[in-house]
Amino acid sequence: MNLVEIHILQAIPPANLNRDDTGSPKDALFGGARRARISSQAQKQAVRRHFADLTLLNPSDLAVRTRLLIERELVPHFTGKGRSPEETRAVATAALGGLGLAVDPKQENRTEYLLFLGRREIERLAEVIEKHWDTLLKVSASEGKVKHAKDEAQKAVPDEVKKALKDTLNGGKAVDLALFGRMLADRPELGMDPACQVAHAISTHRVDREFDFYTAVDDLSPREQTGAGMMGDVEYYTATFYRYANINLGLLLKNLQGDQGLAATAVKAFVQAFILTLPSGKQNAFAAHSLPQFIGILVREDSMPRNLAAAFENPVYPRDGKSLTGVSVEALTTYWKQLDEVYGKPVHEWVSIVNLSDGAVRYHDASVKPNLDEAVKAAMKGVGILLDEAVKAAMKGVGTPLGT
Repeated sequence: MNLVEIHILQAIPPANLNRDDTGSPKDALFGGARRARISSQAQKQAVRRHFADLTLLNPSDLAVRTRLLIERELVPHFTGKGRSPEETRAVATAALGGLGLAVDPKQENRTEYLLFLGRREIERLAEVIEKHWDTLLKVSASEGKVKHAKDEAQKAVPDEVKKALKDTLNGGKAVDLALFGRMLADRPELGMDPACQVAHAISTHRVDREFDFYTAVDDLSPREQTGAGMMGDVEYYTATFYRYANINLGLLLKNLQGDQGLAATAVKAFVQAFILTLPSGKQNAFAAHSLPQFIGILVREDSMPRNLAAAFENPVYPRDGKSLTGVSVEALTTYWKQLDEVYGKPVHEWVSIVNLSDGAVRYHDASVKPNLDEAVKAAMKGVGILLDEAVKAAMKGVGTPLGT
């Protein structure tokens, strides 16, 4: 497959960016040592939030994840067209039932689970509902007012309406949906394989969690009453993280229905967002807004993904006057080179590196860039070449796009 890969080393000051159910920072055992960890899901959520602020993408290029599709999207849409909210809820419930998706009227008409839908998919779904309004209204009436069972709806909704409803869920060329995929347990054929994989970030060194004991003063407390108005503690860590993600260009192009321009925009948007964002956990308390000290962007033709976390199976330590990040850069790029020497490297490869650390880059043929813009521009040159070749091959009917 043809890939875009991103390798990041990032020193984080005291923080609790991603916590578990007890409020403790997430961690993991790796190489027999305790490591700080940031989950892949938390990183992807940060990327999706950043997408909304990028001028590269239009709102219609994005998706929404919700259980409140009926109340927050369909009811406002149809009441704006003069339909009653009650009738809209009944018709929308029947339509979703025809798709095999259950709705619970006792919980604000929430769907059974979160739906990840492109904005264009929601627009088309509304159009199909409008077109078949009377039919769906009859279906809803036959199911009764108390329970709208999806099995009943699937049987009652005419096949042509079910097909029209199903055809709306084609991804809608939503960038985040194309990147992160969709799983519908009840309708796997309406799912979408993710073109992007994000690894759990782990620290390159062993960590010990620490506690911040805090107190707060009651401003209106009488002078003679001493002591804190409240007290507590919060766990945190400091860590240099290794972060990794990859994008399968062929699958991305497929998910975006062959739109070459949008696929290139999606890659650029993800690369920028992944590099510049972190989860927002406890940021008001810690303000741990650091940026990466090392960024490696690779565009590789006909290659397999390579997560380089094994470079840190033995935890690193500061040495020779170098920082943890500097030592981590040298360990990472040394291991990177070793893998290429043992397993080979692709004939066509574009490598861009930004290195702000005090560690030396030990990767052969590395193109060290002075800033992020130059690194992204160099990587996008490779992306453009591979996407162009894929589209030309598809037009000639030769194989599948980019080896998916």
